[in-house]
Amino acid sequence: MTDLLKKYLFEDRSVRVQAVRLHQTWLDAQTNHQYPLAIKRLLGELVAASTLLAANLKFEGSLLLQLQGDGPISLLVVECRADLSLRATVKLRDGHAVPADGTLQSLMNPGGNGRFIVVLDPQRKVPGQQVYQGIVPIIGESVAEALGHYMQQSEQLDTQLWLAADEQHAAGVLLQRLPDQGGSGDVTAPGSAAQTWERASALAATIKGEELLQLDIDTLIHRLFWEETLVAFDPLEVRWRCTCSREKVAGMLRMLGRDEVESILSEQDQVEVACDFCGKPYRFDAVDCARVFAGSQTLPEQDPPTVH
Repeated sequence: MTDLLKKYLFEDRSVRVQAVRLHQTWLDAQTNHQYPLAIKRLLGELVAASTLLAANLKFEGSLLLQLQGDGPISLLVVECRADLSLRATVKLRDGHAVPADGTLQSLMNPGGNGRFIVVLDPQRKVPGQQVYQGIVPIIGESVAEALGHYMQQSEQLDTQLWLAADEQHAAGVLLQRLPDQGGSGDVTAPGSAAQTWERASALAATIKGEELLQLDIDTLIHRLFWEETLVAFDPLEVRWRCTCSREKVAGMLRMLGRDEVESILSEQDQVEVACDFCGKPYRFDAVDCARVFAGSQTLPEQDPPTVH
C-alpha cells in the first residue's frame, strides 16, 4: 500500500492544510531497529513533521530535522528530500535507560541543553549559496510544540502541527496561513483571511491523536472541515529510501586504513558495519577487505553511511 501526503487549500486560498499518514514507510524505517516505544513515538512524530514540511520545498534538495539532547537520547535525525523520500536515525547515550513513559523533555532535554536544528540543503547550489541552518532550544512537551517554537522564532508563516506515532503509523496534520495573495492573483482581504485562519485553527484544534493514527486522511479531513469548501490537490507519494551502499562502506574502510581493518579481522574474522539510518548490516571478510584496498588506487573514496 502506498503512503500518501495530501494537500488542500481553503476556498479563499488563505490557509493551507496538509495531512500525512504513514504505514509502510514507517515500518521500513524500523526494519533493522528495535526501538523502545517511547523512542518510536518521538521519531515517528519527527518523521511525519519532516514529510509535511518537505512537501513545501521550493528547490531540489532536502530538509533535515535534528534534535540534539543531553538525556538518554543524544540525537534524533530525519532527512526528507523534495521527492518525499526519507531516512532517519537515533543515537542513544550509553548507560542511560529509556523509560516507557519518557517524554521529549525527559528523554532529550533533562538538563535544558537540548537543541532543535532545521537544515535546508539545496542539491544544486549557486555560487556563494550556503546550507541554511536554524537552531533553537527544545521548548515544549512534544515534537509539534518544539517545531512550532522554531517556526515562531524563524519568523515564518503562522504554522500549527498535530503529530502522533505508534508502532504501526506515523501521522500528522499541518495548518499554515498563507500571505494575503490568492492563487488566482486576487488579493485576499486581510480581514477575511484572518477570520479563515481563526476558524481553521479552531476546527483543527479538535484533532485527537487516536484520530491521526486510526483514520485515513480523507475521513479525517472531512470530519474536521466538513462545513468548509476545500480545494484538493493531487496526492504525493512518500517512501523510505536510504542512500547507504556496500561501496560507501568500502570507502569508510579505506579511510580507516589497512592496519586498523586488519586488526579488526584478527579479532573477529570479519568487519561488520551497520548503516546508522536503515540499520542494514554490511559484512566484509578477509578476501573482501583485500579487494577493498587492492582497488583503493582506482576507486574513489566514499563517505560512510553516517550523519555528522
